[in-house]
Amino acid sequence: MNPLTHTTTARGPRMSILHLMALGTSLLLLAACASKPLPPTQEISAAEQSLTDAEQARVAEYALPEMQEAREQLSASRAAVLKEDMVLAKRLAQQASMNIKLAAAKAELAKAEEVNTDMTKNIDVLKEEMQRKTGDAQ
Repeated sequence: MNPLTHTTTARGPRMSILHLMALGTSLLLLAACASKPLPPTQEISAAEQSLTDAEQARVAEYALPEMQEAREQLSASRAAVLKEDMVLAKRLAQQASMNIKLAAAKAELAKAEEVNTDMTKNIDVLKEEMQRKTGDAQ
């Protein structure tokens, strides 16, 4: 006889190991479904700090649409917490953080392009000066 199946003894029915495992799994699933997710305070705080840092770095001068979208997502995240939709709140806070990172990357690229343009202009001015000086010497 299979020891994992349910048998009857003089004391009454005994539960098999499989039945106990199924009962335990069911209880765990019920407990998981019944508990509310916690507010995503860490994600919201991280997004707020990133936004503050980006504003101080004047990222919006170079990537305004991304910064506006990040602000809207952060605001929507806070509203979702008030509505107790923690999954949505977390997702929106994470999206806000990603948009801030994108905005910062675009700002860095734009600044680097400005430096490159300035250097190219300076090189051109130096070349003109060198040509003029070599022309004067002749």
